Amino acid sequence: MTDVADTVTLPPIHSTSAAAALEADAVSAWFGDHKVLDRVSLAMPAREVTALIGPSGCGKSTFLRILNRMHELIGSASLAGRVLLDGEDIYDRGRRITHARREIGMVFQKPNPFPAMSLYDNVLAGLKLNGIKATRDGRDDLVEECLTKAGLWKEVKDRLRQPGGALSGGQQQRLCIARSLAVRPRVLLMDEPCSALDPTSTRRVEETIAELKSEITIVIVTHNMQQAARVSDSCAFFLAEQGTPGVIVEHGATEDMFGSPQDSRTADYVNGRFG
Repeated sequence: MTDVADTVTLPPIHSTSAAAALEADAVSAWFGDHKVLDRVSLAMPAREVTALIGPSGCGKSTFLRILNRMHELIGSASLAGRVLLDGEDIYDRGRRITHARREIGMVFQKPNPFPAMSLYDNVLAGLKLNGIKATRDGRDDLVEECLTKAGLWKEVKDRLRQPGGALSGGQQQRLCIARSLAVRPRVLLMDEPCSALDPTSTRRVEETIAELKSEITIVIVTHNMQQAARVSDSCAFFLAEQGTPGVIVEHGATEDMFGSPQDSRTADYVNGRFG
């Protein structure tokens, strides 16, 4: 059955939803008969950046997609366990998928603005999809607010009617961040948001992450250990060994994970000895 969005009114421009704590409780995941995650539990505190690190194929991106119910879009996918947003399971039968995805936004590895749609309309695209109403003045203010928070307003304020596809890769990624912020999420998931960007654009996105975390919870997948050390407050190290499902080997404060890890495999990974 298709899930129909609730019709809601956008909060006042200076009113933001409180950042929410996110918690995975014994999450396992499968694609068909292939188990890719095994009983993963992780607390992701509100107003902090949690980095998911580990080599390719250990289930980090799958885990991220489970956190806002994107995993179930794949026909062969299944899962067990709970995902709690401020203590409430987003997979409860009575909870709408659209509501979960509105509160837990996603920014993907490859920037995906609507290329023929204007920058202005790109920012507002999520409102229509979620049935959110706003006045014309409210929309104008929202576009400026979200582009400012994404570190893009000064660069594009005089060309808001130009297509999103006209921007550089780094600008497109920040436009996607602005689009995600427009629906007032409480958590923002980021799947390797800088992997396709040049160093200057990467720095701008990292600055945006640092500015946003005071009002929103951020979970980021990254293969860049320097980036994880720069932007995150805590890290979770995922690993899948010899064909076994992905698990969290160790998690904790970023400073501890990089400075004094408790597991030798963590030390080897963060110091570049494998992965």
